[in-house]
Amino acid sequence: MKKSSTAKKSSAKSGTSKRWSQRVTRESDALDLKRGVFKLADPKKIAASLKRSAEHSSRRKSSAYRSALSMLTFYINRAGKTLPKTQRDRLQRAKTELKHQFGRD
Repeated sequence: MKKSSTAKKSSAKSGTSKRWSQRVTRESDALDLKRGVFKLADPKKIAASLKRSAEHSSRRKSSAYRSALSMLTFYINRAGKTLPKTQRDRLQRAKTELKHQFGRD
């Protein structure tokens, strides 16, 4: 009987902690992101969407630029090795574009 209760605990724990980064991306306290923003094909559109979300957020604690860049970096870092090289390169270009759109060249 004890064995089944620990099995439930471990499965419940792994179910919530295994995808914590996905939950952060979806339910960020700082930004309300457009669904699928990181999967867009154009780095300029990714940057524009992040900029728009950051500027319209009333819950962020830092500047709009820092919030947008932090969310983009967080997504890249948490995806790790599972992120295809083409998508990683696209997101890196979106970082550069975000700097340009905020006038931080």
